[in-house]
Parts: sequence; structure tokens; C-alpha cells
Amino acid sequence: MIEPAGDETAAGPSRWVARFLPPAPPAGGGVLDLAAGRGRHIRLARSQGWRATGVDREAGALAGLAAEDEGVTALRMDLEAGDAADTARALKSAGPFDIVIVCNYLHRPLLPHLPALLKPEGHLIYETFMVGNEAWGRPRNPDFLLRPGELLTAFGHDLAVLAFEQGYTADPSPRVVQRFTGIAGDPVLPDSA
Repeated sequence: MIEPAGDETAAGPSRWVARFLPPAPPAGGGVLDLAAGRGRHIRLARSQGWRATGVDREAGALAGLAAEDEGVTALRMDLEAGDAADTARALKSAGPFDIVIVCNYLHRPLLPHLPALLKPEGHLIYETFMVGNEAWGRPRNPDFLLRPGELLTAFGHDLAVLAFEQGYTADPSPRVVQRFTGIAGDPVLPDSA
């Protein structure tokens, strides 16, 4: 069961996601948004030219988006039901994806499977709450709070780290979060010269 984070999911897109979600390449590309809620990141992805697949156990709002936009696919799936490897296989059958977004959601058994959902040079953009957030609001349950450096530990061997942050932020409201963006395979990074 997910411990909700209040009305945060009704807000606009995460600034972390907006920062690292590039415009779609001219040939197009696909984004997967896990625990997509009402589709705030689906809307952002579509505005930047991506085809977008949203997954949530309550996919009513996503189904509405999909009915209005042929570039949106809504999948109703309980990401925590059954074996995480089976869940990952089901998700991979809809991909692989150029971008995978996870925001304000944590199901640890799924973490090791996320890099396999990405195409070579695909990006994982992840942001959620961490230990310390209990002083500011929900979630408070340690099962739903990352430990310090946990996303680096989870993905640092499989993905090249593009950016990582953790700690207190007051924007958009007081909270303690961890943020990670990584690239699959051997990314082509700009020269530092």
C-alpha cells in the first residue's frame, strides 16, 4: 500500500523531471511514467513531443488523457502485485523506452528492474521522499522513504550518473527528497574541452 504524499500529486510537473526531460528526437521516442497518477508528467512529455505511456493502479485519469490524445497509452497495473520481475517483463513488452520517470513512488523490489526498461542511452529520472521527510509530512513510514544514497546504490552500477541530489528542499513545499538521473549504456557525453 502506498502512503500518499498529500495533495502534491495534484501539482504541476516536478522541476527535476522538467529539468531532465529533453525534447523528443525528430524521429520521436517513448516515455514511461510509473505511478503516473493524474498524468502531470505525461502532459509534460507530450508537450515536448514524446509518445507517453502512463502506468497506475487507478488509471481513470490516464484513460481520459489517452482518449483525448493518440500519443498517450494508459496501462492500469498494480506495480506492487506479484513478482517484481514479472511486472518488469510486462512493462518491457510496452517498451523499451527512451525515458523512464518515477516520481513520489517507491517500491524497492522494482528498483533493480528499471534499467532494463531503457533503450541504450535512455534516461531514468527518479525523485521521491527520503528519511527525514517524516518531520515535514507524509510519507512518514520508513518503507516509503529512501535511505541516504539509496538511488546511487540501486542504479550506480547499471547507469551512468548524470545528476544526483538529496536532502531538504522548501520548493514546492518543505520536504526531504532524493533525486537521481542516469543514462543507460555508454552515453555520449559532451566534451569538457
